[in-house]
This record gives sequence, structure tokens and C-alpha cells, in this order.
Amino acid sequence: MASILVTGASTGIGRATALRLDRAGHHVFAGVRKPEDGERLVADASGRLEPVRLDVTRQAEVDAAMKRMAEAAGEGGLDGLVNNAGMAISGPLEAVPLDDLRRQLEVNLLGQVAVTQATLPMLRAARGRIVFVTSIGGLVATPFFGPYNASKFALEAIADCLRVELRPFGVDVIAVEPGSIATEIWERGAANASAIAEGMSAEHRRLYGEAIGAMLLAARETGERGMPPDRAAETIERALSARRPKPRYLVGADARGMLAARRLLGARGYDRVVRRRLGLP
Repeated sequence: MASILVTGASTGIGRATALRLDRAGHHVFAGVRKPEDGERLVADASGRLEPVRLDVTRQAEVDAAMKRMAEAAGEGGLDGLVNNAGMAISGPLEAVPLDDLRRQLEVNLLGQVAVTQATLPMLRAARGRIVFVTSIGGLVATPFFGPYNASKFALEAIADCLRVELRPFGVDVIAVEPGSIATEIWERGAANASAIAEGMSAEHRRLYGEAIGAMLLAARETGERGMPPDRAAETIERALSARRPKPRYLVGADARGMLAARRLLGARGYDRVVRRRLGLP
């Protein structure tokens, strides 16, 4: 039985991963922001799963969660960390408020690093593994998803650096890069984009109004055709348990297709495809 922390376990990929690892017999620490989310997880899990209050942007909660896990894990340390907590901010970069951009990076990037730094002593003790749940959006950028893409591209760099830095200590680092997954992030992302659009100036609405409408429609369609979260959870479990895990795992045909198209068509060619998809000139 391994001890594993999964951040962002309230919904989506994090919840599916926490429950899947619990069913496999592991002691799962499920990071949630609200007590009621933890209660729902417990209702669907075995007695091994332990919710921990963990907003990755609040250092006090990170410290408290680490203290609890250290007490439970003892000298054995922590076998795995799944950095999954995340959110999506979208909209034309010209019009995205800087506070929203800071929030995006705080959650998707700095929060991940904060939890990783805090857990590394326990991970070294167990020669454990770190899985960063990035995205195909960390390899291929999409217009009007600039804040989200920036956070995921940066997370890919963090994973690559840590993979080399932590190798001497026996801690492996893996990036899991899902394509479209049917999770609440699409609905919340659309709400964030709509809020940004409502706050835009009249000139920005004139310039970007039609494009934002096309982007929201594309995002909704992507969410509707997305894979179930357990597809990503299955890959995360494999990354944690494989004898020799790969440095990165693409999840889903659309992720593989986007990356192949970007490489085949080059930057300008891929730009033309995306513009046509969004009805842009």
C-alpha cells in the first residue's frame, strides 16, 4: 500500500484519481478546498481515503496538510504526489485583467510548486514519484486561452527541470497531458470568460465580441465530447505504478492529433487551421 497525495480532488480528474487509487488499495490523501467535498469523497471511498483541507494558494493550509501527512506516513514518507489542482482563465490577452492572470498562475503554477516543495522531504524518504497533470494546452497554445496555456506551458518546464534535479534522490517526475476531459473546468472556464467579457471596454467588445462567442462555443463542444475523467486517472495510476514510467503521457486522441498537426503544419499553417475553426480572418 502506497501513500499518495492528490490535490484538487473535489471534482474532475482529481476526484476520479483519488477514488481510483483508493480502490487499488492505497492510502490516499485527497486535497479539497471545502469540507463538504471531502464528505462526498468519503461517502464513495473506503475507510483508507483521508480528505485534507488544501487550497494550494494558502501556505497555512499547505503547512497543515503536510503536518497531518507526516504524522500518518511516519518515517516511510510519501510515495506519490499528484499535482492536479487547477483552473482556467480565458479571454483575449489584451483584455484579461492582470489580477485574473495572477490568479491563474497562482493556482496552476505557484500552488503546484508550493505543494511540491513542501512534500519533497517525505517524497525523498520514500523515493516516491511526482505527477504533474498538465494538458495538451501546455504543448499547443490556443487563442483566447492564453492565461491557461501560459500556466500549463510553465508547468511543463517545471516538470522537466525537476525530473533532472530530483533524479539523484530517486524521485521520478512525470507529466500527464490530457486532451479534452468532460469535467467542470469547461463550465467554470466559460463562466470566467463571460465575466471577463462583461467587464471589457466597448472597444474591446467591438474588437473581440464575435471571437469570444466562437471560443465559448468551441469550449462547450470540447467539454461535451470530452473523455470521462477516469481515462486520465487510469494514466495517472500507470505513471505512479509503472516500473519505468515515461517522462510524459499524452491522454486522448484529440491531444495526439493536436500535437501532430502542430508539428506537421508548422506555426503559420496551424494558425490558419485554428483561425478557420474560430471563424477569424
